[in-house]
Order: sequence, then structure tokens, then C-alpha cells
Amino acid sequence: METLAVVVEEPGRVALRRLSMGEPDGNDLVVEVDFSGISMGTEKLMFTGAMPAFPGMGYPLVPGYESVGRVVDAGAMVRDRIGERVFVPGSSKFIGARGLFGGSARRLVTASARVLTIPDDLGEAAVLLSLGATARHALAAGNLPDLIIGHGVLGRLLARMAVAGGRYPTVWEINPARMSGAEGYTVCRPDDDDRRDYRSVYDASGDPDILDPAIARMGHGGELVLAGFYSEPLHFNFAPAFRREVRLRIAAEFQPDDLAAVIAMLGSGRLSLAGLVTNTVPAAQAATAYPQAFSDPDCLKMVLDWRSVA
Repeated sequence: METLAVVVEEPGRVALRRLSMGEPDGNDLVVEVDFSGISMGTEKLMFTGAMPAFPGMGYPLVPGYESVGRVVDAGAMVRDRIGERVFVPGSSKFIGARGLFGGSARRLVTASARVLTIPDDLGEAAVLLSLGATARHALAAGNLPDLIIGHGVLGRLLARMAVAGGRYPTVWEINPARMSGAEGYTVCRPDDDDRRDYRSVYDASGDPDILDPAIARMGHGGELVLAGFYSEPLHFNFAPAFRREVRLRIAAEFQPDDLAAVIAMLGSGRLSLAGLVTNTVPAAQAATAYPQAFSDPDCLKMVLDWRSVA
């Protein structure tokens, strides 16, 4: 079996090339991908070569963990899933390239247990389910945020979920291109916010220097949640955190129940993905789409369209 896949050959160089894939076993699904998203966090680190040591990391690799498509074939144990519209986080069955995370390809082979059935009507916005699940996983273990740092897609999803839960947070943003788009919450520059009693702060910026500025605005006993991904060591001054008895929590990788919860929120109308995909290009343009996704301040989310790829 072959597939056409995005391959990061080495830091800074992306190509679209054919790869062989291992044959599906009895519990595997074959998914024909329609859309895949480009992650502004982990995939940027893979593209630039700044990704920390991570199981399976190395070049060449197939990136991506935000793919949606249709099950077109399946192993003997899961043939009842043929025809389903699904979200698939990737594949590790490429021959000649690592699958980290292995979602940016026209055809994927992966275990049925990793693949989630999704509604037919989400379209390309379905690639955002993983970021939605990331946001939900971060929120599920703590209080809803009073302050969110970063107004990218993850920050917006955190804010939309907070509003759905009855909390109306402040969001900090320093990029002028990302100040707009608030729905039920306030976006401002940190320097324009004089509040210093935040009890629940979520960082979605990925800035390794964010701890001290965030802690300086927190009230006693507050919690700072690291919801981004950080390529450099984090650091903070102990005394201000000590005086406030700040708690620090790291939001780990989302789980299947987080994805299911996000789909339920979408189905009930409590969450919308509208306005978050800003750029959709044919997958054949992957070599230029990746650097644009990471350098264009107006690009919130870049999506590759695989439907016209043979």
C-alpha cells in the first residue's frame, strides 16, 4: 500500500512524496484523508528543529495529528466501520519515514481504537478537534480561567469553553493581528490590564518567559496552568510565587474522552469552531504552506486539502 504524504526531510525542508505503508491488520482502519491541520506548536518545533527529545523524534518524518476523512477499508475485526466519517490522530505505519505524529497524508493506516467517529457536517473545521480536546483536558482538571494568555486558536477555544461554562475571562495578546475575534470575553495587551488578583491563569502562548509576568498578576493561592508546549526551559523567581503560594499545573496530552466531550459540546451548540480556520490550501502546496503557517501573523490555522490529490 502507498500514500502521498508530507515529509519533513530535515529542519526547514518539507516535501510531498510517496511512501509505502505497512498492511493493515485485523483491528486496523484505512482512512482516506480529506483535510489535515498544521499545528502552530509541536509541528513548528519539528519544522524548525527545536523539538525537544521525544519518543519517535527524528528525520525524515511525517508530521501532523489533526486529520479528518473517511474509512475506506478495514481489517476483518472492524469492517463495520467502513464508511464512517472520522478524526484520526495519525499513523506509525510509514516505511521510509517516521510517523510523528503521522497524520499529514492522503491515506492512513492506524488502529481502530485511535480513530473517533465524528459528525459529517464539521467540514475542514474538524481538524480543530484535537486542539479542542487539548483545551478541554486542561480545563477539566481545574477551575475555569479568569485570565488566558495568548489569543491563538488554543486560547480562543479555552475562552469559548470558559464562556460556555459561565466564566468571562480576560485574554492577553501582544500580536495586533490577533486582538479581534473575541466572543463574550475581553482581549487586551498585558500593559493595559492592571488587575493583580487572578486566581486561575491559563497560558496558551508557549512563551518560556511567561511565568514571572503571570505570577505577578495572581492572587494568593492561585493556579497557573501551562496549556501550551514549551521548547525551552521554564524559569521563574521563587519569592513572588512563594508569597502568593502559587500552584503550577501542566496540562498533559488529551485523551479520547476529551475528544468525545468536545464533539458533544459542538452537537449541543455550547461550542463553535467558526472563524478559527483562516487558511485552506491544496495539499500539493505543503512546501510553502508550512513556512507560511509559522510566519504569517494573520494565519490562525492552516489546513491542507487532500481531496484533489491522487
